[in-house]
Amino acid sequence: MSTLLYYIIPFIIVLGILIFFHEFGHFLVAKLFNVKVLKFSLGFGPKLVGKKVGETEYVISALPLGGYVKMLGENDEEIVPEEADRSFSEQPVLNRIAIAAAGPIFNFVLAFLVFCGIYLLSGYPIMTAEVGHVRPSSPADEAGILKGDVIEYIEDKKISEWKDIKKFIEESSGKGITMTLMREGKRISTTVFPKEETVKNIFGEEIKSPLIGIVASGNIEKLELSPFQAIKKGGEKTWEVTALTILTVVKLFQGVVPLKTLGGPIMIGQLTGNLARENIGYLLPFMAVISINLAILNLLPVPVLDGGMILFFLIEMVIKKPISIKKREMAQKIGFFLLILLMAIVFYNDLVRIITK
Repeated sequence: MSTLLYYIIPFIIVLGILIFFHEFGHFLVAKLFNVKVLKFSLGFGPKLVGKKVGETEYVISALPLGGYVKMLGENDEEIVPEEADRSFSEQPVLNRIAIAAAGPIFNFVLAFLVFCGIYLLSGYPIMTAEVGHVRPSSPADEAGILKGDVIEYIEDKKISEWKDIKKFIEESSGKGITMTLMREGKRISTTVFPKEETVKNIFGEEIKSPLIGIVASGNIEKLELSPFQAIKKGGEKTWEVTALTILTVVKLFQGVVPLKTLGGPIMIGQLTGNLARENIGYLLPFMAVISINLAILNLLPVPVLDGGMILFFLIEMVIKKPISIKKREMAQKIGFFLLILLMAIVFYNDLVRIITK
């Protein structure tokens, strides 16, 4: 039982924080536009605890796999004339788009704040530019590069971490590049001519890329950052994870990434528990990545998700009138079916992983 709690408690805490930030985004922007918020719920289903403060009831519900903010006029119910101006449905289209988009945006903000905090307090981890292996007969080998060499400069560019080397080689277009190496306290200069080879990217696709035949030593260092540098690196990391997640979604629709790789709550719970048991500090970057994934998932143009609502509002802007209730209900039924189908797939994948483990 205690082992199970190691997985359940961190999972609920992490998911609770993600859901709270998401729903708080909707709540805050709704309040900004003076929309009446009837209920703020963490979780779905039966109410466990709740308290009404002012006009809003704050609730924790039984199923911790989501949450919602219920606003006046959101479901086309009848509204007394005195409160019409506080109804969600009576807001200008741009206000409604802002309220719908605020949840995912707050998930991006959460990830950004987490990354900034980690880099400010713990430093920014980099893989050093030390060579760990040189492939025989490779361009690097022919240029005299040896294991243990530290690459300090490529042309006139200072190299601070390994990914700078990779980026420079990829942009070389196969032309010769001059490297300055540090070897046993001495600086050595050499010219390397990258060769284009067929390799597999992170999605398993075969691509052509210029290479010189070196592998990093794997040594990690942490750089102390100023608050400004931490903010800059936090923004870069948030964008990097966001771009990779969007690309993964695209590859998923293209069939490059198989559906069996998708994971759901069970997999997230396992990963959360494993990270918490290994080092509680590992949960923070993991939570930031999941927060970005949650934001992008909610921005997909699927009815019942925030992205679906935004799509409806954009169509309304174009046609100059709201989409009919009948059409919205039909679209929401389709969206709900797709969401249930996705949940079924990820739960199946999670169970298969457990059984075959």
